[in-house]
Amino acid sequence: MTDTLLAVFYRDLVLSRRIGGGGSLAIIFFLGLVTIVPFAIGPDLNLLSRIGPAILWLGAFLATLLGLDRLFQADHEDGSLDQMLLSPAPLELVVLVKCLAHWCVTGLPLVILSPLFGLMLALDGPALGGVTVSLLVGTPALTFLGAIGAALTVTLRRGGLLLSILVVPLAVPVMIFSVSAASAAASGTVSFLTPFLILCALGLASFALAPIAAAAALRGAGE
Repeated sequence: MTDTLLAVFYRDLVLSRRIGGGGSLAIIFFLGLVTIVPFAIGPDLNLLSRIGPAILWLGAFLATLLGLDRLFQADHEDGSLDQMLLSPAPLELVVLVKCLAHWCVTGLPLVILSPLFGLMLALDGPALGGVTVSLLVGTPALTFLGAIGAALTVTLRRGGLLLSILVVPLAVPVMIFSVSAASAAASGTVSFLTPFLILCALGLASFALAPIAAAAALRGAGE
């Protein structure tokens, strides 16, 4: 079973690199948003530093949504999903591994580059640290929650819009406490630990429950 899960993980990483558009598109979109916002708001550095964490998190959320519609759809089109349903490995673990591979391609580069992009928004050291840590914990939760929407729309050829409609309500709590934690680290006037611990709890809950829900949706689509 372990060999099967490792094969799925490696396969998704290789396909993402060969096909392109996943991680690179997310980074380009993230960079484009961070670059455009200062031009739209103006040269007020105090304002930029105040709303910088929210801008970075909004960019990360939208960038994560870009490739979610292909998380299971490509497997459905080439018949790989049927093999996964018949695999000796539990489908829930297969979904979990595919989500981790997707996050490594799309979410992890955003976490690594967020301090650099944060400098473009005039964030100081504590703010950069808070945003980076919150992205490290929160972006996997966005991927796992997005897997539910991807599984529900796997049979739709153009289900990207519907996927976004399904995922946004699920992601609202993650966004609220992520921005709260990052803003608390930036301001230093309120506790960073409280919203961060809630964010960790949301991340663990999505890690445990989202693969089960997504696997159930995939089984329903395969019937």
